[in-house]
Amino acid sequence: MDRDLLERLYHRAVDAAQPQHAIAANLPEPPQGRTIVIGAGKASAQMARAFERAWSGPIHRGLVVTRYGYGAPCERIEIVEAAHPVPDMAGYLAARRLMETVSGLSHDDLVVALISGGGSALLPQPAAGLSFEDEQAVNETLLASGAPISVMNVIRNELSAIKGGRLAALASPARVATLIVSDIPGDDPSLVASGPTVPLSSGRAEARHLAALYRLKLPPAAEDLLASDRNPAPRAGDPRFQHNSVRIIASAALSLEAAANEARDAGLEAHILSDAIEGEARDVALVHAALAREIRTRNRPFVKPALLLSGGETTVTLRGAGRGGRNAEFLLAFALAIDGVEGITALAADTDGIDGAGDNAGAVCDGHTAARMRAAGIDPRRALADNDAYNAFRAVGSLLLTGPTGTNVNDFRAILVR
Repeated sequence: MDRDLLERLYHRAVDAAQPQHAIAANLPEPPQGRTIVIGAGKASAQMARAFERAWSGPIHRGLVVTRYGYGAPCERIEIVEAAHPVPDMAGYLAARRLMETVSGLSHDDLVVALISGGGSALLPQPAAGLSFEDEQAVNETLLASGAPISVMNVIRNELSAIKGGRLAALASPARVATLIVSDIPGDDPSLVASGPTVPLSSGRAEARHLAALYRLKLPPAAEDLLASDRNPAPRAGDPRFQHNSVRIIASAALSLEAAANEARDAGLEAHILSDAIEGEARDVALVHAALAREIRTRNRPFVKPALLLSGGETTVTLRGAGRGGRNAEFLLAFALAIDGVEGITALAADTDGIDGAGDNAGAVCDGHTAARMRAAGIDPRRALADNDAYNAFRAVGSLLLTGPTGTNVNDFRAILVR
């Protein structure tokens, strides 16, 4: 079945992004002094376990924060779980402890930072003048805005005491080696988890511009800070970073290549459209659906059978009160756009195994999915208008349920046209 094939490709993409395959090949040089391991993100616990297994030297201290339910058993590195996507007090306290963990180190010490997507929400530490509740409100506003992740993280950086390279600055003069599982389209390391150990490539002026462009209603304390020059972030040329290193060890690009190779082994021609697609989920879906219909009816720009692959991170502007993440929303719009068209099957899912705040990674659809929804008493257009893609797909048994995968390189989309 085509659904089985697409699910196999998804799991191949996820497997290619697993930290255990990449950590051992990217270990930093051992230090003369102590080794301190820190981390944050949805994949950070799996990264910590992989690091423990690969690192032959001692680990003097270790603390990593991940999302609830994403932990992994470690022997020498402490794993703390906290809330995502809206921060909670567990994340706040963990961020405080991370800052203390890297303080007071020497030139001979090494800090290994294991960073992955999701770390922004897991490391809440508001800048002076902001409260924890202000930071929660900022996150809620950003999540509802429809802004891409890169925009969100530029703004978060300016309002934080730990992001934008500030954690690495605290670790100076110790050497900091950052290993990253990237969920950012384009893989800018300063934007993954809002770059706690990587200095900003943007600035305060850009953050102000983006907040105005997206008409963000931020808490007064956050607006005041953005309007000021307080809480400046360190920059790339800062001498405190001159001995540090940064490596992307897993990304959407590598995962899409792995899925494409798996498809070719199965005799299918695979085409990677992009690993960095952003935009409103339902709008991105219409473009993908138009391309799929063109292949199906006219054999262009690719000859069928053809497999289309894409990654990146779409966004959802909340309009209704329904339930569903960006991948389910993408796929519901896609299902409506191919309603009644034979020979097209599609999967859209988050590689971390959780699409938004649901229990599903994403969903699967074909040209009959919308009709099946209507037969089940669901109006798919109304569901889309209410951001209720989860319940629409649940009604027809088309949710993709995997549980947390241990990694996070963002969206995975696979469309098979026969």
